[in-house]
Amino acid sequence: MDTNEKFIITISRELGSGGRTIGRKLAERLGVRYSDKALIHGLVEKFDLTTYEIEKIKAAKKNWLADFIERVAPVPTAGAMLGPHSEIRENLIPHYATSEEVFAAEAEILRGIAAEESCVIAGRSGFFVLKDCPNKLDIFIRASMENRIRRVMRKQNFSESEARTVIQSVDESRDNYIKRYTGTSRYDARNYDLTLNVDNLSEDEAVEVILKYIKSDK
Repeated sequence: MDTNEKFIITISRELGSGGRTIGRKLAERLGVRYSDKALIHGLVEKFDLTTYEIEKIKAAKKNWLADFIERVAPVPTAGAMLGPHSEIRENLIPHYATSEEVFAAEAEILRGIAAEESCVIAGRSGFFVLKDCPNKLDIFIRASMENRIRRVMRKQNFSESEARTVIQSVDESRDNYIKRYTGTSRYDARNYDLTLNVDNLSEDEAVEVILKYIKSDK
């Protein structure tokens, strides 16, 4: 991957691995936009976005995505709070989207973000949705169950049993989601260029490993 050209980095991660924070720190080091599932799904839910509504916005506003995303997630901050966008919201027709429509809308937003500029995208099946994009690096962040439990306990103030239950539930949910919409398992290493076990790495050390990989991959 050449960072002198427009590039895309997708990060898939296990809950409790620290992958979201690693992605944000990586984006900050590279000076590019960071988008995670909270941002993408938040856009879809807050503005009732489906592919139909997105096409309406695009038709009315040529630089719809650049302007829209810049206000909710300026570079290089991550996952900014969504604010009011009345000029966009008033043009939308309320719609109760199916899960398939939500996935399609999220995929459209991901493609739009990737088309605009270099970025780091965490989650939302980025490795699959953006599979045809050039100059892309797909990363999977994982950790042992013990370390994941400890992190979730610390971050969420859960008991060990609560943390384990949540992790197992999210693992199953995420893998089912990936299988349903992409036809592959998120645990299939063939989906990624780099799979990183962060058990013995801090978040900053993990970022350094990724940066060294990017440099060696040129």
